[in-house]
Amino acid sequence: MQVFHHIKSLRQSLRTERLAGKRIGFVPTMGNLHDAHLELVRTAKKTCDIVVCSIFVNGLQFGLNEDWDKYPRTFQDDCDKLRSVGCDFLFHPDDNEMYPNGLENQTRVICPTMTDVLCGASRPGHFEGVTTVVTKLFHIVEPDEAVFGIKDYQQLAIIRRMVEDLCMDIEITAAPIHRENDGLAMSSRNGFITEEERPKVHVLNKALNATADAIKSGERDYSKLQAEARELIQGAGFRVDYFNICNSKDLEMAAVDDMEITILGAMYTEGARLIDNVSLSLS
Repeated sequence: MQVFHHIKSLRQSLRTERLAGKRIGFVPTMGNLHDAHLELVRTAKKTCDIVVCSIFVNGLQFGLNEDWDKYPRTFQDDCDKLRSVGCDFLFHPDDNEMYPNGLENQTRVICPTMTDVLCGASRPGHFEGVTTVVTKLFHIVEPDEAVFGIKDYQQLAIIRRMVEDLCMDIEITAAPIHRENDGLAMSSRNGFITEEERPKVHVLNKALNATADAIKSGERDYSKLQAEARELIQGAGFRVDYFNICNSKDLEMAAVDDMEITILGAMYTEGARLIDNVSLSLS
């Protein structure tokens, strides 16, 4: 695996691969990698000749009182993990390389839809930071395909819309959620869950699946289902951020005749904010 810290040298190496007819895959991350990240790399390797992974803790997507300072930086361990799954290029820039004029003066990429609901309502400006840095990374790497995890479903939907709106010639691939044995979605923030909370945090996934089963059985009172799910999560001792039944494409509240539905939930533990989702097709 070749490691790059500078845009110019990465571009030069990728240009050589591209001229040789190689298909380029890309997996953007913020590091502190776990099995779910590695599955994204494995997914990219199935269809691409060269896989590029980036590690950059993007300050632009962290809001006030969020965990940018304590976000785990585990670069050497991350490198070992990426080598184990055959990553070809790793891009690890510093803040000056990505934001040469500073965060405050950075030109922003704004997706006007789907960004002020769900996670966007709780984290104002977060998705503006995501779309801005992903656009920059797309321009740097110029991949044929980019792989994102379904766990961050809202992010995935926004990236798809951004790519469509900006006419980017990039295939966006969605990789399934990687889970712990009890159903908890793998996340870098799971390390902030306390020992006392850990046996109970699967309640979020339990509520999502119970809601999905009710919808499959014909229940269409979505307000009632949402309220029941919130009560279940609160009963386990956690604070609900949101629990919404949405149209899968635009993340608007689902109508009773929508065929593609995604149920999204977020809850707070003592030290972490956990998200998860379940999608279903009623066609």
